[in-house]
Amino acid sequence: MRLRLNRFLLLLLVVHALPLQARIVRIEITSRQSPAFEGRVFGPVGTYEKLRGKAYGQLDPNHPPNAVITDIRLAPRNAKGMVEYAMDIYILKPVNLKTGTHKLFLEVNNRGAKLFGGLNNSRGGNDPTTADEAGDAFLMNRGYTLAWNGWDPSAASANNNLTITVPVVNQADGTPITGPSYEYISFDNATSTRYALAYPAASLDKSRATLTVRDRLSDTPTVIPADRWEYTNERTIRLVPEGTVFRQSAIYEFAYTARDPIVAGIGFAATRDFVSFLRYAKADDFGNPNPLADDVQFTFSYTLSQPARYLNDFQTLGFNADEQNRRVIDGMENWLGGGSGIGLNVRFAQPSRTERNRQNHLYPEAVFPFAYPVLTDPFTGKTAGRLAACSVNNTCSKVFEINSANEYWVKAASLLHTDLQGNDLPDPENVRFFLVSGAQHGTGNATTGGICQQVQNPTNAEPLLRALFMALDDWVTKGIKPPDSEVPRRSNGTAVVAIPRAGSQTGVIPQADLGWPTIPGVTYTGLITTRYQLDFITSFAQGSVGNYPPSVANRPTYANFVSKVDQDGNEIAGIRLPPVAVPVATTTGWALRRTGFGENEGCEGAGQYIPFKVTKAERASANDPRLSLQERYQTHAGYVEAVRKAAQNLAKRRLLLAEDVQQYVKTAEESTVLN
Repeated sequence: MRLRLNRFLLLLLVVHALPLQARIVRIEITSRQSPAFEGRVFGPVGTYEKLRGKAYGQLDPNHPPNAVITDIRLAPRNAKGMVEYAMDIYILKPVNLKTGTHKLFLEVNNRGAKLFGGLNNSRGGNDPTTADEAGDAFLMNRGYTLAWNGWDPSAASANNNLTITVPVVNQADGTPITGPSYEYISFDNATSTRYALAYPAASLDKSRATLTVRDRLSDTPTVIPADRWEYTNERTIRLVPEGTVFRQSAIYEFAYTARDPIVAGIGFAATRDFVSFLRYAKADDFGNPNPLADDVQFTFSYTLSQPARYLNDFQTLGFNADEQNRRVIDGMENWLGGGSGIGLNVRFAQPSRTERNRQNHLYPEAVFPFAYPVLTDPFTGKTAGRLAACSVNNTCSKVFEINSANEYWVKAASLLHTDLQGNDLPDPENVRFFLVSGAQHGTGNATTGGICQQVQNPTNAEPLLRALFMALDDWVTKGIKPPDSEVPRRSNGTAVVAIPRAGSQTGVIPQADLGWPTIPGVTYTGLITTRYQLDFITSFAQGSVGNYPPSVANRPTYANFVSKVDQDGNEIAGIRLPPVAVPVATTTGWALRRTGFGENEGCEGAGQYIPFKVTKAERASANDPRLSLQERYQTHAGYVEAVRKAAQNLAKRRLLLAEDVQQYVKTAEESTVLN
């Protein structure tokens, strides 16, 4: 008994002796399933176990690494003067850590949802449980420990999502903070009658808010009179009379005065401190053991879309260094982030938003800096870069920035590897850039176009992502040089620069400049996103819904570009996976909306799949300029052999693994192409 008491007193002394610094102070494992996946054995690694729980952190708001968090100095503090937060955590680890590879794989969740299916080829969803839901177990067979943590305070807590609780801030005298907020509203249905606001309205006085509508981006917004809409409560608006639906695919914009902002930027510190805890700590402040104590030697992250933009800002703001200036993440595989950030570290943040050429304009997502090297913005004189912070304390990660063609067309991804005038930059020593040629934002369904004019693009980048992740691991752990970047460049003539349109959120890529063929039944407009220099800080500080969000009118633009295409309309630059290198269709990263849904405006993250004709006679009859399948491959066997060669060539360049080469060939053999 005395020994236990002495240990407890010693622990208290240690806790109170710790400096005031950001850290995980308590970890709570609420459930443990061991073994997981119905006892499935993963090669020599053995069985895995699943840990679920909560982590509780605290931040010193005055410490420089935390002081960059917007509004943290206004946040409530505990007795020690620290700002507290709590987040969900989820860990999959070998039951016997000694049989693992001592590598942590952090999968940064997307709006609270796990992306477990990505590299594991699984559809296990948010709580993979059965043996089958482990998929092909790409990561488990290799002994990685997988971890997730909540970071997005806007993530819904339902359906096993991971979320984080951060404080609401008030004025120093305790009164609510208010300020301008903005909602971009567009329903691709004819049934929606109400809209939920991200933050409560400071007042239900409708004279302090403005609701507008337009059918197309190029239209001038029309103000909806105050007697045609109403608040149903402080968090919801609707059209009147009650039951009136929002016009299908029309663009509504609601500017209002909101209250009760949260310290959303804590989401960056939460990931920093969680990974640092797993990597470096033995136990929390209360003696609860770190489940990975003394195991983690290397750390990696994997992201898809929203969390890739999150990690872009994570690096820019200096969160890849913990408060002891130790590197947090050694290697990052960022998939589908473009050159954008996430708009998390702002007052009245809405991190679930993402901007595309007809979606969620005028949120602080795509703001300077875009690229990794330190550059000076010619429009503002500001100097910044994603590598600036980590270069000071040598905590930069090795990064693969991988994007689909969609990010180049609708998110100006070329700004990742160019200066602000669109000129090529040399690759930083620690970063490589890859375009997945002709791919849309994720893998589309080639049987339907949804609201788009053509069926979606089924090009699947996961085989490439697996190979690149292995190359990233070799780069981090063994110092093996990674594959060279493969993106469009102005210097080699593969880039086509966008032409902005004054006062519009979009620009154009001329058809002749791109090399796009005229394909019967396919509309080409050249629609592309334009990146404007927008001053959100000044606009917000003016404190009026009439001044926020900022307008694109008379604002300067940053140059951006896409890859040229070949005679089929398939992209020349980037990594051409077998479906593009040995095509049976034209695949694009862009798409257009169909009639009734904003016809000929951008179809967000979708691409297109436009099949070739089978015979020369069929294509001649259709006036299709693209060669038929028969003219290209003669026979089914010829097609299979072409796929085999293309896949093997990618493998030689370390862009496909042997098992995925075999799968491409098998799929070709089983296909109906000329069969």
